[in-house]
Amino acid sequence: MSITYKDAVGIEGMRVACKLASEVLDYLTPFVKAGVTTREIDKLANDYMVNVQGTVSATLGYQPSGYPPYPASLCTSLNHVVCHGIPNDKPLKKGDIMNIDVTVITKGGWFGDNSRMYMIGDVSIAARRLCRVTYEAMWHGIMRVKPGARLGDIGHAIQVFAEKQGFTIVREFCGHGIGQRFHEEPQVLHYGRPGTLEALKPGMTFTIEPMINAGKRDIKNGAEKDGWTIVTRDHSLSAQWEHTVLVTPTGYEVLTMSAGSPATPDFVAAYHAASEPATADSAA
Repeated sequence: MSITYKDAVGIEGMRVACKLASEVLDYLTPFVKAGVTTREIDKLANDYMVNVQGTVSATLGYQPSGYPPYPASLCTSLNHVVCHGIPNDKPLKKGDIMNIDVTVITKGGWFGDNSRMYMIGDVSIAARRLCRVTYEAMWHGIMRVKPGARLGDIGHAIQVFAEKQGFTIVREFCGHGIGQRFHEEPQVLHYGRPGTLEALKPGMTFTIEPMINAGKRDIKNGAEKDGWTIVTRDHSLSAQWEHTVLVTPTGYEVLTMSAGSPATPDFVAAYHAASEPATADSAA
């Protein structure tokens, strides 16, 4: 499978899909609290996609080779779950941290993919720090996106930042190209060496979605044996954030932004202000 470069029509289709994906998370945010089950959150999301947006979930029934069909409209990865957590009937409790990963498909056939971390009530200082560092690590990767840069530049920036904070990078899962297919080329690693791998060109759209662990980077299939859930081997906390980005002629555009998106870290604007010429078309 080769990389697809979006033209003006494709870019607009991706803008619409990605904004809608982000708006699903905006809608869900007030409901994510202690006592609510992840299955209830999943139903809220599906109803909103279908009845309000006119989109459908890309994950419901999704079945890559070697996997059972995914049974939910989003992924809910709680505490030591790294990714692909399946919603269930267990209520959230104070102190939990959770990633919600949403991908929508528009009527035009475009996919929008993003995820956010949620902290349930008062969480530990360590959990809060992990969520913050993971968010900032994602942005350190995003800031490197511009024509002529390499995918290795993105992964290197994420890895160096996270490891300096004492955390580890999950290596078995990565970001990916996206468009009118859920997963396209290229693969976007969250570790690596600068100046390596594919060169970035205008029209590329892909996700940056680092999974960062508080303990060791090793992972395993979850005890649930559902064919999907991935957990940390040492049972340490894990966090993930995800944006879909577009490579523009001068830098990047973050496509998965909406009214409720978390604020862009201050260091992003400072980084681009110090760069000549400016390399970001949208850092907010």
